[in-house]
Amino acid sequence: MGLLKKCVNQTRKPEGFLGKLMLGSMNGGHAKLGDWGMLQLRNLKPNAIIELGCGGGRNAGELSKRFSDAAVTAVDYSDLSVEKTTAYNRKAIEAGRIKVQQGDVSALAFSDASFDLATAFETVYFWPGPSKSFSEVCRVLKPGGRFLIVNESDGTDKTGKQFETIIDGMHTYTAEELEAALKEAGFASVKITHHPEKPWLAILAAKGE
Repeated sequence: MGLLKKCVNQTRKPEGFLGKLMLGSMNGGHAKLGDWGMLQLRNLKPNAIIELGCGGGRNAGELSKRFSDAAVTAVDYSDLSVEKTTAYNRKAIEAGRIKVQQGDVSALAFSDASFDLATAFETVYFWPGPSKSFSEVCRVLKPGGRFLIVNESDGTDKTGKQFETIIDGMHTYTAEELEAALKEAGFASVKITHHPEKPWLAILAAKGE
């Protein structure tokens, strides 16, 4: 259990050798979840996207492909995640389509109304607040901007609850908890989508015009 705990705790802030192993598994392991979540963005045409908690970098790359006219900024608290995301998206970075930087979601280093779309895949479990962090996301979004949250756990499934006991600082939120926190943070509307067969959760929040 000691080694298992050390390994899975790397999901919070990947570091060292175990962190590299975890990041290597994230891109493939979460691909189907990420693609399912991105279905909620079909009718959007963002020009500036911020990918929060970018992990191994796969979702930042996929967003850049799906929205080829948009500039994508990928942010993560972990320096190792920044390194991995940079390596994974090197061609897109060299083409000027993706930027990657280290940052704290509770104190984002961006001006107000900088982005049309913010995304967070498998990461809000660890965010401070979460209302404080969601307020920061709301701040950097333009009026009418969207914030997509995609979680593998809906806060009620057995597996998610088990991971809460193993991973330090993790909390699997229910859809109702996330909706309340988003509205407290200033979002005007919240759309909740549950996967028909799995405990996957996608929430698309809109900032007021």
